[in-house]
Amino acid sequence: MSNNTAKVTQVQRQVRVESPLYHANLAALANQDQQGEVVLREKALMGHLVLRGNAGNELFAKTVEKVLGVALPTQACSSAENSKALVQWLSPDEWLIITEGGQEGPLQQALREQLSGHYAITDVSGGQTIIELSGPKAEMVIRKSCPYDVHPSNFPTGKCVGTVFAKSTALLRRTGADSFELVIRRSFADYLWLWLQDASREYGLVIGK
Repeated sequence: MSNNTAKVTQVQRQVRVESPLYHANLAALANQDQQGEVVLREKALMGHLVLRGNAGNELFAKTVEKVLGVALPTQACSSAENSKALVQWLSPDEWLIITEGGQEGPLQQALREQLSGHYAITDVSGGQTIIELSGPKAEMVIRKSCPYDVHPSNFPTGKCVGTVFAKSTALLRRTGADSFELVIRRSFADYLWLWLQDASREYGLVIGK
């Protein structure tokens, strides 16, 4: 390891990493005795990569599948996942890859080493976070906040959609019968946290661990 590399590594270890909702102290709130029908949890400090490329290019698609262990979803508003990564369709040539925090660097490096031709990879981990909503009234909170039709007949498990959410925007995905994930921008985290508290008030909000 060169001296410069060692210095960079040392600085990185000294950097304090904070999620967009660190100030809300959700960990402390989760320890309180709570009752309610909506559970909110931040999936903090996950790795977020935006990948762009031509899914119709067999070499590109096969190489990405080899690295991620899962095929790129090519149908609009679809997603695919395994234990290594969650891949969500954003547009015909764009995907959001979610992985465990700290794995985005090695994953990006592996993609860059094996891909060729026209493609782009951007690490957006610092600019986004994920909010998980679950519970018997979670869908009602989503309906209050979003104009998109989230009835299970139109929004089944695994479907994702970029939509207006409480005068902001979010990438919304149904993860189960009564559970959803919202990928939100860091700059809107405060606002959406306050909105979700208010929207959940009539049902009771529980902060999950």
